[in-house]
Amino acid sequence: MRPRTEVLLGLGVLALLTVLATALGARRNRSPSFDLRASTYLAGPMGSRGLAEGLERLGITVRRYRQRPRQLAEALGESERRRAFVLLDPPGSLSAVETSQLLLFHSGESAPDLILAGPGAAAPMRCLGYKIGPVGGDSAAVGGPELSRSRPAPEVTVALKPVRDTAVTDSTRIGDFGVVRCVAPRFAKVDTLLRARGRPVAVRLTRADVGPDIVLIADGSLVRNRALRRTAAGAFMLGLFAGRYDQVVFDEYQQGYGGSGSLAGATLEWSRRSPLGWAAWQLAAVGLLALGFGAVRFGAARSFETRRRRSPLEHVRALATVLDAANGHDVAIGLLIKGLRRRLRQAGAVDPAGQAGWLDQLARNVSGERGTRAVATLEQVTRPGQSRDGVLRAANAVEDLWEELRP
Repeated sequence: MRPRTEVLLGLGVLALLTVLATALGARRNRSPSFDLRASTYLAGPMGSRGLAEGLERLGITVRRYRQRPRQLAEALGESERRRAFVLLDPPGSLSAVETSQLLLFHSGESAPDLILAGPGAAAPMRCLGYKIGPVGGDSAAVGGPELSRSRPAPEVTVALKPVRDTAVTDSTRIGDFGVVRCVAPRFAKVDTLLRARGRPVAVRLTRADVGPDIVLIADGSLVRNRALRRTAAGAFMLGLFAGRYDQVVFDEYQQGYGGSGSLAGATLEWSRRSPLGWAAWQLAAVGLLALGFGAVRFGAARSFETRRRRSPLEHVRALATVLDAANGHDVAIGLLIKGLRRRLRQAGAVDPAGQAGWLDQLARNVSGERGTRAVATLEQVTRPGQSRDGVLRAANAVEDLWEELRP
């Protein structure tokens, strides 16, 4: 197969693979379930970035917390601002130790209000006296006095249920932390914000002792971008914060955005969830495939002739061809005589300056008939305007003189 055909075939395969990778990447990135985390960093249907941006447009300061729960007191500290700490349906359940650290921080007088949403926050909800259970059936529409009637009501699949046992004991990590125990505080007031089929879906708890208010939301779909945009959940969630808080802190550590980790791991994670990252992986795959196709030899192995150095005779012929094409016959005759002078000088002959003087001296030193005739020929062909025949005569005369004069 010819090289040009191989190049065209390789370019065609590369173009086909690029189009295929682009199509697959676009289809993959359009998937609504690409990232299921309710993170305020994500703008997809399942993310919660819309809630954070809505609060910022209302003039509320939004902060994202990316450290462990035990560092809450050090990172947030005390402040005179009205604040709320929000945990939005983390993908993994909180451990007993993380739950105790979270609730311990929010039991102080200057601690921010606590807002928990979704089954991922079931562990701290259980320590507050509530558990999450199915609402009955596939889903149920939500209603409540604080829900706007101008937009469709959101639907939920789970609801809250008060529990009688207010003490929870966890001994799963007794070797590391011992037995972890939490007791639900007493609440002076319980306001039901949302209901579904007569069961509470969102409640606001006011502590009987000194401490922040707590809001529990059973279904995490109420805080995601899809429900915030299409249903009345958007106005309800913004109403929980508007006019009540100056700063809202969203927990992103439980969403997988902790401050620890390597740059390589963060880059790999970004490439898995970003369309630009997917495009980079696809281009890399296309490049490797193109490299593999380019390394395959098509057809039989080619045989190449080994180059050899030109002989002196070939150089002379090439020079003669160039001089003949340029009408440089006089130059060729001069080069022949110059070569003869160089050879005779090596043999011990006298080499005065000037070609004409050298020929006159040469004519006096030559005694044989052959040499005399050759010198006369050289004197004739040194006249300007010689033809190709003059070059031939000069070459023969030079060889005759060399035969006569060489030692």
